[in-house]
Amino acid sequence: MPTQPVDLPAAAVPAEPFDAVQMAAVYRAIHERRDMRHFSGGQVAPEVLRRLLEAAHHAPSVGFMQPWRFVRITRPDLRERLHAAVEAERQRTAAALGQRQDEFMRLKVEGLREAAELLAVVLSDGRERHVFGRRTMPFMDLASAACAIQNLWLAARAEGLGMGWVSLFEPAEVAALLGLPPGAEPIALLCLGPVPAYYAQPMLEQQGWADREALADCVRDDAWDRPSALFAHPLAADRDHAVGA
Repeated sequence: MPTQPVDLPAAAVPAEPFDAVQMAAVYRAIHERRDMRHFSGGQVAPEVLRRLLEAAHHAPSVGFMQPWRFVRITRPDLRERLHAAVEAERQRTAAALGQRQDEFMRLKVEGLREAAELLAVVLSDGRERHVFGRRTMPFMDLASAACAIQNLWLAARAEGLGMGWVSLFEPAEVAALLGLPPGAEPIALLCLGPVPAYYAQPMLEQQGWADREALADCVRDDAWDRPSALFAHPLAADRDHAVGA
């Protein structure tokens, strides 16, 4: 089949890699990002918050639907009511965990009261009109909004701030508290602000709740039952790391 010509916009950005310093900064933000639960109060300057939201708003979205909406919680009474909703679900989740109930209850799972900023991320109403990319996978609206959250998370790390994604709540209850229109759906409460330090590892890994899976166990070639040849032999960098070079 003949190759179709690529019709790029006139103002296209050259397809060149970042320099070594820029590239290292991107990978550092990715590897040092943490789902934070411990916050130091304080404030997030308005210009910084706008930069973070701008980063979120530049996330990719299926069919360019941009389903994300952000509700900034500024009223202390509303923050307290949202905290109560999260606490109620924390208790219900603990009960559903059976033998791990006590272990779960010892975990700190949110920082709604301590974080400088609290943002609710909502899938907008009217999403049913977006068919491009969603006809067979309607949940791609959620995937798109998750990309926006990740952008915000990485930008927050670059700004020296912490962020935690809280999903322990009953969506209908939070929707009512936020006065959402029919069809809009809350998917996250984001705690954002200064932190005393970043966890050396993800907190749940540090506290023994779960371990990070080996990358080789998460990658396949061509079919589910075919481990990837990428990991058949260690790379030179992996060998150097193994011997402490």
